[in-house]
Amino acid sequence: MLESLQAPLFFGLIAAFVTTLGLLAVALRSDWSQLYAGLFGLAAAGMLITMAFLHIMPEAFALSPQAPIWLTIGFFGGLALSFTVQTIFPEREASALPSEAITPILAIAMHSFIDGIVYSVTFAASFSAGVFAALGLIMHEFPEGVIAFAILRRHGVSNHRSFLWAFLAAAATTPLGVIVSGPFMYGLGGEAIGALFALSAGLLLYVATGPLMKPLKDTPPGRGLAALAAGVAIAVGLATVPLPGHEHEHLDGVSEPVADVQLYEPEAS
Repeated sequence: MLESLQAPLFFGLIAAFVTTLGLLAVALRSDWSQLYAGLFGLAAAGMLITMAFLHIMPEAFALSPQAPIWLTIGFFGGLALSFTVQTIFPEREASALPSEAITPILAIAMHSFIDGIVYSVTFAASFSAGVFAALGLIMHEFPEGVIAFAILRRHGVSNHRSFLWAFLAAAATTPLGVIVSGPFMYGLGGEAIGALFALSAGLLLYVATGPLMKPLKDTPPGRGLAALAAGVAIAVGLATVPLPGHEHEHLDGVSEPVADVQLYEPEAS
């Protein structure tokens, strides 16, 4: 059991490290990141929307025929969750985490947790499949840290607390997903993974088109649209970078669908 977790946990920790690098990149410039928190939020929205359409949703639709249903549930579930959180936890000046930031951070945490599950499942199928899946997923970890930090700073959370909460949500949840899913890795099929991908995509789309778009009304149109476009460009660039020595078995949603290569059905012993 412990040996079977070594490889996925190793790559899960690498993913957490890359996310932390993204956090450090903006946290070390705390005054600057606070000054431009609105623009960071819009860039984060552009990245999230693009990542959802180019990376998460193609995987979900390739793996599960029920993906559209789960995508819809995720989107409106995010809306319901946001309303519920703000109703139960109204804003207080002394609050460590503003209620408006809870839903976006939970959405990112859920997505990162699912990444950890994917590591476990693909390594259970074969080592090479796990490596290729991990490389494809790790590519989006750096901006994920930036996005989480930007969301928190946008809602007035201090630099120190933003780093802590963003680390817990975007970085620590990936190896946690590996650990929690490890005992069940052989029983979780591709369709279940597809449903989880679609659910997280719906949540992230709500976050990107709702809470993260709020700065648009307070930002000069040119600067706001430029920030949004920059986020889109970064995500597109990451999604189109080819992985060395690999063309068919990774989880980036561009090449051959995972369902076709049966990564989730290990051979019977």
